[in-house]
Amino acid sequence: MIRKKSGFLTFCFSLMPGAGEMYMGFMKQGVSIMSAFWLLIFLAAFLNIGPVLFILPILWCYSFFNVNNIRGMSDEEFYALEDDYAFHLDKIFPLETWGKKQSTIMATALIVIGVAMLWDNVMNYLHWLIPSQFYWAIVDDVPQVFVGVLLILGGLYLIRGKKRELEQKEEKWEDML
Repeated sequence: MIRKKSGFLTFCFSLMPGAGEMYMGFMKQGVSIMSAFWLLIFLAAFLNIGPVLFILPILWCYSFFNVNNIRGMSDEEFYALEDDYAFHLDKIFPLETWGKKQSTIMATALIVIGVAMLWDNVMNYLHWLIPSQFYWAIVDDVPQVFVGVLLILGGLYLIRGKKRELEQKEEKWEDML
């Protein structure tokens, strides 16, 4: 049930991303924020990508101020709010219209995660057999390099897609003239 709660407890729960929203009854919003927060920590630790953690203070501040802004709303505004997910991934990735392209992207992501997990486990076993410091410095950096290359390729793909979209809009505009 969504209803206004104690100001002190709301403040206390707002210190943990997502918990304040859940305390106030906005479960979808709270769970999505909390999941994003802990997923970022997991990815940073698992893939050894520290710069991802720079997003955490932004997410924390968003959650903190969101809860306190909701708490400060008038009763009319508060009860008019609907519980909805904080990140509308269904609009970015509509599941009902998934085709071969989206399935391929999801399959690639799952394969990359699986390879990263296998790489980590295999390297832990090989670490006992080959004690060379130089070799292991390179082997430990391969997953980061791989993820970096994937991020760059993904960015280039998005830029190329946006460029095509703009060219198509220009063509339509020229046809209209």
